[in-house]
Amino acid sequence: MDKVIRRAASARKQAQAKAFRQQKTTELIDRQQVLRARKDYNKSLMTRMKESRQARWEDWQKGELAPMRHVGPDATSYGSVDVALLHPPAIPKHLRRKVILFAEGDRVCVIRGRDKGKINEITQVNRDSETVIVKDVNVTDIHVPAWAKASMGIQTDTIAQPLPIPLDNIRHVIALDVNNTTKDHIVQHAYAGGPYMERSFDSKLPRFSRYVSGLDIEIPWPTEPEPQHDVGEFDTRGNEVSKVSWIPSLDAPPFPSTVIDELRNKFSRFRTRHDEEYVKKMVMEEYRQEYLKSQTLLTPKGELKQARALRNAATKAQALDSNGNVKMEKETAQFIGDFMRKLQLNQAKSVSDKAAKAQVTA
Repeated sequence: MDKVIRRAASARKQAQAKAFRQQKTTELIDRQQVLRARKDYNKSLMTRMKESRQARWEDWQKGELAPMRHVGPDATSYGSVDVALLHPPAIPKHLRRKVILFAEGDRVCVIRGRDKGKINEITQVNRDSETVIVKDVNVTDIHVPAWAKASMGIQTDTIAQPLPIPLDNIRHVIALDVNNTTKDHIVQHAYAGGPYMERSFDSKLPRFSRYVSGLDIEIPWPTEPEPQHDVGEFDTRGNEVSKVSWIPSLDAPPFPSTVIDELRNKFSRFRTRHDEEYVKKMVMEEYRQEYLKSQTLLTPKGELKQARALRNAATKAQALDSNGNVKMEKETAQFIGDFMRKLQLNQAKSVSDKAAKAQVTA
């Protein structure tokens, strides 16, 4: 069973490492796409600015000899901008705002740009690029490519479209009662807070509420139209859907035990909870493997060699005492004792001879 547990832990670790590498790869691809889109967008802007600067210089220097750009092959698209300006590049996820306080249907005022001071409703909110499209504001002529004319059925070379406006260039416009008079006021700063609402699944409004900073006046969200669903002949009625047809009970499982194998992979390598029968089977398999490891298949020569090794090991064990030291035979111990006594006698005799010589010399 330990092998199964180690296998699940190893598989989980490998899956986490794979998911981490996949996440890094996805982030790298996203960054490359953002940089490529930003580069194309800036290139379109710089090309437009360079052409305008060159045209102004020619008009100033040449005067009456300046070229007439509103005639010729490009007469119908003169003054139009590239279609790439309709799609600003996305902002990286780590640099985006945590909350966006604007929604479709809000009345806003433009505070920067050529349409500064204009008030109208938001028709589209792009959360990736943090831009909005305001109705009839920042409208310009867009050059329609040849391939778009055929696919979209456009007859003219240009089409009037509102360009996206950054969120920093707009402010909320709300109606407040001041001295019994209702007037529009521009909200300089707003913030998100509670209460958090429960929206329907098809709603585009966020769950949080929004307020005017400093005054704590709630800015109401725009009213969404109720979806109209046509009831067909074979559609289920609402009262039948809301009718309770099954009541759960603690006496019986909600579904047969065999259904769990269809919902969850029975042989998954990530599985950590196993059936009792499977656990018993794995334990018996471990016992079987241990038994097989204990059994050996030897030839007669191998059995003789093994018997000799066991006999030599037993002989060596008998030759050791309780402390693990080699036992000495009696003859060896007696020889060592006699040798030590003779050595001590010789040392004592030599000492006495030296002492006698010293007395004679004195």
